[in-house]
Amino acid sequence: MNNEYYYAASEEITAGKKTGGRIEKGLKKLLLLAAIIFAVQLIWLFGLSPFIPFSTVEVNGFEGLNRDEILYLAGINENSSYISTNVKDVKERVSAHVLVESAVVIKRFPDRLTIFLNPREAAAVTIMNINSIQVPLLIDRHGVLFKIGDINSLDSNLPVISGIENPRLNTRLPSSLVSLVRNLHEMSSASPELLSAISEIRVERKTWDGYDFVIFPVHSSIKVRVDDNLTEDTLRYMLLVLNVFENNGQKTQEIDFRSGIGSYRLKVN
Repeated sequence: MNNEYYYAASEEITAGKKTGGRIEKGLKKLLLLAAIIFAVQLIWLFGLSPFIPFSTVEVNGFEGLNRDEILYLAGINENSSYISTNVKDVKERVSAHVLVESAVVIKRFPDRLTIFLNPREAAAVTIMNINSIQVPLLIDRHGVLFKIGDINSLDSNLPVISGIENPRLNTRLPSSLVSLVRNLHEMSSASPELLSAISEIRVERKTWDGYDFVIFPVHSSIKVRVDDNLTEDTLRYMLLVLNVFENNGQKTQEIDFRSGIGSYRLKVN
């Protein structure tokens, strides 16, 4: 009886060892297979996919510059990949276009590219002669003359700046005039009613250095002369004084605010 029990127990232990061995071998095979799959995925993810052309290229542009033009400017084609694309170079190339104020280029691993473009916005308009024909030329807040405007669709609220010497497309205003268009841009958002009261701003170079601005109001025949720091406060004070002069019955030709206190010149009959 004891012998039979012993043999049965031995056979059971032997069978258990065989089963345990098969399970252990199976686990090893699974672990090995998982390691191989993981290694292949790593090789694909880091070794191969960055060299494969972008699967997604997102372009956020604006009217006047379509997707194909932007990709051409950026140097992106059907063969461009994560590895072959330099974000800094792409940004510099698209930012060089006269209509682009700024650009953001984002490269996402392993195969996505996004290009965001911000257009220049007109802060003022000047007049340029082309073959003896006068055409409007838009100026942005940075002083860049960036676009020939359509006279029929031009924003009537844009202040007109005249007297700019030899204005040309894709050039920049002299540094001493950039503050003027920057201030005009800020006022267009904060106090548009002030700009709507101005018909024209004429730039006049001083004898030695700098500029004077001669302002032509919309509802007055009196010109106003200010220095080259035209601000919202200056315009408000100018309009207040203009109202006084309009009501006093004098035939005033020009008011000079350059000294900080308005002096005036009467019209000569």
